[in-house]
Amino acid sequence: MFIDGRKVPEGTVIETDIAIIGAGAAGITIARALKGSDASVALIESGGLDFEPDTQELYNGESIGVPYTLDTSRLRYFGGSTNHWGGWCRPFEPIDFEQRDWVPYSGWPITRADLDPYYIRANDVAHVGPFAYNDADAWSDGGKNKPLDLPGGEVVTRFFEYSPPLRFGVTYREEIAKAPNVKTYLHSNVMEIVPTEDASSVESLRVGTLSGRRFEIRPKLVILAAGGIENARMLLLSNSVQKEGLGNGRGLVGRFFMEHPHIDRPVEILMTKPDLVAPYYKTYTKLNGTNIRAVFMFSDDYLRKNRRLGTVMTWYQVKEIRTDKDVEEKDPDPARAMEPGLLQLIHSTTADAADGPLLGMRYGSGCATEQSPNPDSRVTLSSAKDALGLNQTKLDWRLSSADRANLRLNMEALARAFGAWGNGSVRILFQDRDKWDEAEGWGNHHMGTTRMAADPRKGVVDANCKVHGISNLYVAGSSVFTTSTTVNPTLTIVALALRLADHVQQHFVKGV
Repeated sequence: MFIDGRKVPEGTVIETDIAIIGAGAAGITIARALKGSDASVALIESGGLDFEPDTQELYNGESIGVPYTLDTSRLRYFGGSTNHWGGWCRPFEPIDFEQRDWVPYSGWPITRADLDPYYIRANDVAHVGPFAYNDADAWSDGGKNKPLDLPGGEVVTRFFEYSPPLRFGVTYREEIAKAPNVKTYLHSNVMEIVPTEDASSVESLRVGTLSGRRFEIRPKLVILAAGGIENARMLLLSNSVQKEGLGNGRGLVGRFFMEHPHIDRPVEILMTKPDLVAPYYKTYTKLNGTNIRAVFMFSDDYLRKNRRLGTVMTWYQVKEIRTDKDVEEKDPDPARAMEPGLLQLIHSTTADAADGPLLGMRYGSGCATEQSPNPDSRVTLSSAKDALGLNQTKLDWRLSSADRANLRLNMEALARAFGAWGNGSVRILFQDRDKWDEAEGWGNHHMGTTRMAADPRKGVVDANCKVHGISNLYVAGSSVFTTSTTVNPTLTIVALALRLADHVQQHFVKGV
């Protein structure tokens, strides 16, 4: 059932077993998992069923660190940011969950093995293909496609699979509407999570609409699933009992904000034998009913041995090389000089016409890279107020010179691998700098602001996503990520949501 919060009578008190704040990928996944159970569920969504500018403006805020756009980074209506995501899916690697002594504040309290069964279920939820993200044989198309055999074991080929992309708010709308135990409150903004006097549990939710209506929801259990920035903001706004905000006794709420810096064309690759490049490297490729794309990543052994953070790199065809004029103009920086092999090949021919023999192919690239957790990269509250009278977000996103140097070194490893292979050359275009105070781009991936840790001195939620010290408050979504890894977060968001739903079913619903 869908209920317009603007039509709920002023001052109404609604009793429910479970309240889910936010109807994006995490919130809808949990509501679906709980449908038909013995627990009554209130799914609370700030927006309606379609985009509305006045609701979207509630995302406005202040950026004081690396320049960042807040108001368009997420979508604030039923389905959340799945209404505009690109569908890129891939699980995290086992090393991503490990405590790495070269990555400060790393180490999740769960392992990849803990998430494996939920990743498989998440594939189904997101309408993705088979769980074959590292299996080149699954995408060989009868032996036609082979990954590049780069020597050294440092650079490896892995695969992304693509959701259609699934619009959760459209695909699962009817299912949520018909669930007998789920009531979805639209145009309803949680203004505060109100705890008991000793802040040991949640007592109620103050809810308001942009039309001025105010009412209350009293749940037995609360799941906060409003997004990587809004989860932290909501905890900080919930300060009527704990002045520093709920779950923030150690000042960790909002800290460790992470994104995926995106770099356009960090390297250029010239190939002497372009027929070796399988189609799935160059663009989205449909195989066995699934859209996939091959990417370069770095092996666990390389990351451990060289104490590196992860990077994922895509590449795409730019131009055929038939004469030396087809090689991009000479770079004025000799440090970015290309391996000489291909240039020697070109100059050794007599072809000087555009229709001469094919000597190679020039490829561009793109990449996203992992960011080290940094407690000074954080979400706090601005003094400016939104239309509900609530403090807006203040984001201080910070990137480190060490992370930038890490990316440059990974590109050098890529160049070494191609050089040793002998069938291509790499020009590194991404330069190291003393500072990294501006991003070329980002993934709109908000992570880490309510991080997961077994020790309450190191994180906001525990291994089951329960807020430390509060008996009935859980957090869902990428804000619980301990590290950012290097791949898109949605599949892991859904997997963690399914795991949380199972935990709630086992430890709460049976007792309702």
